[in-house]
Parts: sequence; C-alpha cells; structure tokens
Amino acid sequence: MKWILNIIPRPILIKLSIWFRPFIKWYYKGNRFKDPIDGSSYRKFLPYGYQKLRQNALCPGTLSLERHRLLWLYLDRETTFLKDTIRVLHVAPEQVFYKKFKSFSNWDYCTTDLHSPLADIKADICNLPFKENTYDLILCNHVFEHISDDKKAMSELYRILKKGGTLIAQVPLDETRKETFEDDSITDRKKRTIIFGQYDHVRIYGQNYYSRLESAGFKVSRINIMKKLTSKEIKYFGLPIQEDIPVGKKE
Repeated sequence: MKWILNIIPRPILIKLSIWFRPFIKWYYKGNRFKDPIDGSSYRKFLPYGYQKLRQNALCPGTLSLERHRLLWLYLDRETTFLKDTIRVLHVAPEQVFYKKFKSFSNWDYCTTDLHSPLADIKADICNLPFKENTYDLILCNHVFEHISDDKKAMSELYRILKKGGTLIAQVPLDETRKETFEDDSITDRKKRTIIFGQYDHVRIYGQNYYSRLESAGFKVSRINIMKKLTSKEIKYFGLPIQEDIPVGKKE
C-alpha cells in the first residue's frame, strides 16, 4: 500500500479505482465493519498510510477513510445540510462523496481543484474564479496542508462564502503541538514524508490552526462528535480514536 501511494499520482489512482472497486467490494463483503456513507458492510477494512499504516482505515468498497466516515456522521446526525436547499462548493472533492453529493437534487453542487479529474472548475484555491458571497457551504478537507500560502486560501474561501455560511475544513492536526510547523526549505519528497507525514504536505498543523482560520475572519468551532458515539459504533464504523471537526462560520 505504501509504495502505491508514493509512486502513483493521486489523479491516476482515482481513475484506476473506478475499474477495481466493484470486485474489491465483493471480495471484502461481510458484517464486521460498516461504511455509514453508503451503508455497505465488510469483513474487514484495509490498512492505510504514507508513513505508518493505520489498521482498519480504508473502506475497500467506497475508499473512505476514518475522517470521511466521521464527517459523514457529523453531516447526517448533527446538521441539516444534507436536506437543505443550498449552494455547495467542494474543494479537492473526495471520490467517496462525489457521486453522492452530485445526486442531491437539493444541492447546487460545484467542485473545484487545480488537478483533480473530479473538478468541475480547474482553479487555484488562492485565486478562485467565484464572486463574493456565493456559497452556503464549503467543504475543504485535507487541503490546506498542501498549500504554501494557506492563509491566502483561507481568505479566498471566506470571501466567496455567504454571510451565515459554513466552512468545514479538516486537516491533519497534531494536538501535542501548540504552534504549526512549516519549513519551505524542505523540498525533498522523502524528507517531507518523514517530517510532514506525506510527500506533498508543506506543514504540520498545531493547536493554533483554529486561530489561523479566525485570522481569515471565521468564527471557529471544534465539533467533537466522538463523544456522542458508543464505543461499538466507533469500532464498527472504523473511526479515528479522537478527532474534532473544524467548522468556520461567516457572520
């Protein structure tokens, strides 16, 4: 799994997975784990990780990871977004959500990314071609850690979000760090993987990630949905041991 992630570019992996997923889903069918996103069940989830493999992380049928399943449970159980008639922008759209979100007749759904084959509009997150106050909901998960000028990207998302709108922006976050660590001089892929956890990451976010969002104008909340789940659900859905969901509001 590691060598595949590090050698084959992600856009190519996305295209290849379309052909192999039906067989993989059938092969791993069972009742030990469940993906809440589509309700499919499996005898096991697969290990996943660039540096250190996490056990029971990757759903073999949908390709969802722990953070995807956690986000879905938040959207489904704690918000009305899935039922609301809203304009939604999905930055760097995750394959596990793409078809499902596209099928929502109540959503005016648009995707954007610089390279992804799933993007409706190819664009730089630091210079988006959208008018101010356009979207009710913006999903931008595991994106900022790839962006050199993340504060500019945050400001762009704030600009195009409607007043009263919501940004959901998960990132890999090290809660043991008070400050975010970044070093632009580290360009070697192997060193980036060792230091940042992935070859295409440019920083490790610490506790001040939330204040970085606030500096762009957002009123930020840390949503802990884990405390509302039973230990059986956490294991059954293959969720992270602990992870908050960062939610920013434009007031």
